[in-house]
Amino acid sequence: MSTLNGNFVWSIADQLRGPYKPHQYGTVILPFTILRRLDCQMAPHRETIRALAANTSNPQVLASLIKAKTGLGFYNTSDYTLEGLLSDPDGLRDNLIDYTNSFSSNIDVFERFKFSAEVATLEEKDRLYLVTSRFAEIDLDPDVFPNAKMGDLFETLIHKFAAASNEEAGEHYTPRDAIRLMVELLFAEDNEALLQPGTIRSVYDPTAGTGGMLSVAEDHLLAMNPKAEMVLYGQEHNDQSYAICKSDMISKGQDSDNIQLGDTLADDKFAGKTFDYCMSNPPYGVDWKASADAINAEVDRTGRNGRFGAGLPKIGDGQMLFLTHLAYKMRPPKIGGDNEGGGRAGIVLNGSPLFNGAAESGESEIRRSLLERDLVEAIVALPTNMFFNTGISTYVWILDNTKPPERRRKVQLIDASSFFTKMRKNLGDKSREVGDSDRERIVSIYGAFDEQRPDDEEYSRVFDSTDFGYWTITVERPLRLAFQVTPERLEALIALTSATKGHLAKVDGPALRGALETLGSARWTDRAEFLPVLRSALRDAGLKLGAPALKVVWLAFSERDEDAEICYDSKGNPEPDPTLRDTENIPFGWTEPGTEAAAGTLGDSGWGRDNQADVIEAYFDHEVKPHVSDSWIDHAKTKTGYEIPFTRHFYKYVPPRPLDEIDADLDVLVKEIIGLLQEVEA
Repeated sequence: MSTLNGNFVWSIADQLRGPYKPHQYGTVILPFTILRRLDCQMAPHRETIRALAANTSNPQVLASLIKAKTGLGFYNTSDYTLEGLLSDPDGLRDNLIDYTNSFSSNIDVFERFKFSAEVATLEEKDRLYLVTSRFAEIDLDPDVFPNAKMGDLFETLIHKFAAASNEEAGEHYTPRDAIRLMVELLFAEDNEALLQPGTIRSVYDPTAGTGGMLSVAEDHLLAMNPKAEMVLYGQEHNDQSYAICKSDMISKGQDSDNIQLGDTLADDKFAGKTFDYCMSNPPYGVDWKASADAINAEVDRTGRNGRFGAGLPKIGDGQMLFLTHLAYKMRPPKIGGDNEGGGRAGIVLNGSPLFNGAAESGESEIRRSLLERDLVEAIVALPTNMFFNTGISTYVWILDNTKPPERRRKVQLIDASSFFTKMRKNLGDKSREVGDSDRERIVSIYGAFDEQRPDDEEYSRVFDSTDFGYWTITVERPLRLAFQVTPERLEALIALTSATKGHLAKVDGPALRGALETLGSARWTDRAEFLPVLRSALRDAGLKLGAPALKVVWLAFSERDEDAEICYDSKGNPEPDPTLRDTENIPFGWTEPGTEAAAGTLGDSGWGRDNQADVIEAYFDHEVKPHVSDSWIDHAKTKTGYEIPFTRHFYKYVPPRPLDEIDADLDVLVKEIIGLLQEVEA
């Protein structure tokens, strides 16, 4: 048997040169590696598996018996082994496919790798025997190559595959530096508990990709406590990424049933299960139209108690659905416990979930739910150009449903956008990475919370949860109309009497014209005076118009005039002018300048609502009324919203350059241009 390391396994790709391009090597190397691992794991138990299979027809019963007898969480009912297949070179293709098809149903990675098609291609290009024989030389017996080493091997192969597939890497692969930062932030508050003997923790990733987050989380825990156990769970929608992730988990000795294939938003494969830690890097700006029917049906079934009960974002961006999904999947606190139990979650999002959506939109309601339930612990701004397929700004959200006392009803914002090391060679859009020293500083700033060192204060801000709430009020101004019967307006109105539809369709056009011409060219600036004159003229012409038709007539001769009298409704209230309608956002904690700011309070109906009426009226009187004295608030339209204006809190004013410096630069440029023109003319 050959000495094994990642480079040796990858060197088998030399047999693929020509028929395969480098970025395609992984589609052969990865499934063959996991096949050989499974083959070696079953080797001591072949006879037991065959005997049990011969006497048991029920797959579930067979799986239970094999688990009890051998400890294996899978089986294969074929008589073949990888080495044995080589004894029949002519039948190698069919026999190899039959071998992989004979695994228990939980080993579905070969189907997802489209392994049968790859085997056919290898045979066609006369490479199948060479590749199979090379893998048959490798000894992956668990006694020789334990799970930890096997996990390292498969991780090496995944890295090589991702590097070779650089143009597609960003879609299903999260950079390890970003994952390590998230993992350390997630584990930061649980360090002491994680060091206890026999520690067991569960980690879940609903967008598992190739399993990078799960692997880094496990590695981090084992580095802290080699005797700890991390149980990994994941769900992935992309077939090949799922196959890679599941293969990696199998290689680490994890339960293969803990990795599931499917659309997490439409079908939660771990429904009813919660976890100690949840992590995700969902796709940005991807619509959830394909999952909409299932999501809406789930909302109808579960209401506000379900995964998406807080609200639904616009169909064009589904990343916030993963945010609410993770909040739902965190292990709940122990009933009656003091900061016991509970779960934590970390998710990478772009900037839009911080602020998109107006008050009471789906996006705002999601933020509202997270903040009012005190789940948002910290948000960290990452450097740009951190990911393979995008250079945009990204943020790590940290959620916790059992915050320590000092963090309760608080949110920490950390601007880590300047903490990076430039890479020597770009990988797609990724030109920066969070190095070890950068990561240590970010985690240190997070850990210090509101007791920052002086040089870290500019990177961290701590807010009350109420600081992100606001009321959107609707400010109305009165409708002021002037009226005059002009020839142009009259002709336009009379044209409506010959229309097939409308309130004037059956009105006598000539009679209407004659009645309106009696009004002459006079101009009225008070509707209360104009309407009686109009009604009298119509009545004298023998026309009886209902209220809708009459409104069409007087509107036809109206124009807005700031000097006109206010129009009132039948109850004596001023009518609002829709064209002058405006809105104002009032922060929960707003106070009149010069007075002491009051902390937000948690009323019966939610954060900051106890003094809503007083704050709104004070704001209106101070900020609006002095500028538009005839305005008023339509309280029926008041809405509550939530946004987290991250960049505003870290904005640094940079004064413009002095004018004399700008003038000097312009003089230099003008002289250069004149010189170039003179050269052209010469």
